[in-house]
Amino acid sequence: ALEPLSVSLAIGVAWALTGYLSHPNFYCRYVECCPGDGHRINATALKARLDAKLFGQHLAKDVALKAVIGFSNNPNPKKPLTLSLHGWAGTGKNFLSQILAEHVHPAGLHSKFVHLFLATLHFPHQDQVKLYQEQLQNWIRGNVSACPHSVFIFDEMDKMHPGLIDAIKPFLDYYEQVDRVSYRKAIFIFLSNAGGDLINKAAFDFWLSGKRREEIQLKDLEPMLSVQVFNNQNSGLWHSSLVARNLIDYFVPFLPLEHKHVKMCVRAEMTARGYTVDEKIVEAVADEMTFFPKEQKIFSDKGCKTVQAKLDIHEDF
Repeated sequence: ALEPLSVSLAIGVAWALTGYLSHPNFYCRYVECCPGDGHRINATALKARLDAKLFGQHLAKDVALKAVIGFSNNPNPKKPLTLSLHGWAGTGKNFLSQILAEHVHPAGLHSKFVHLFLATLHFPHQDQVKLYQEQLQNWIRGNVSACPHSVFIFDEMDKMHPGLIDAIKPFLDYYEQVDRVSYRKAIFIFLSNAGGDLINKAAFDFWLSGKRREEIQLKDLEPMLSVQVFNNQNSGLWHSSLVARNLIDYFVPFLPLEHKHVKMCVRAEMTARGYTVDEKIVEAVADEMTFFPKEQKIFSDKGCKTVQAKLDIHEDF
């Protein structure tokens, strides 16, 4: 027979082990957990990542950094953070949204708390908009209930059917709760090519006037950008209540990239592949890109979007 002391000791060890294994810090080492209310984004790490990886976008970096850090440090936000990123393809909209997601949830787009919607994939049919609206509401409601710090990224907004995105308006508004669920700590990011022409023209006008692109300020673009997106039937936000009710916190312009920025992208891609950076290759890849306007050839018409493919043909170096 076991002595009482031995039994007591065994029970004590079992309770201690059970408590240790069930402790959130231990559990969350092996299973992804939703951040707690005390979670704060590391501002220094986020700034360093943006400086090192996002090229030619001083406005986008500055706005995104201040908006996300301010939101993260606010213990009681009045509404979710909502960003609308605009500019031509290849300028870094997807890249920025991925970086932001990774600093909220380290697994980034692989996180079960980060949700990416593609308009042409998830909402392809005009005649099913009502169904999509209901599905979207249920999906957001369920995921925010599971994790208040959920991140939702809507890509291809310029291809989204008009009116569809208004289904999420109650979740972005200044409500403490909607159906007993608070959405105030979630982040919504919209990505769109709409407004790209306006942004490009503003950048070109600055160039013509002899000003540096870094002198362009948010106030030079955001008011015009929000109006154009609201009045553009192909923006996904055409006559949207999200714009009319001022529920989008920032319209973030992405400037067209210049030759020097394309070369930065090439160097970053070579480094990522483990190559020694060869400036002759960098120059060759950049020269294979096409630039506009036709006469001046200042801005890359595809940004850095085709850098990886262009570099592939130089693999033999």
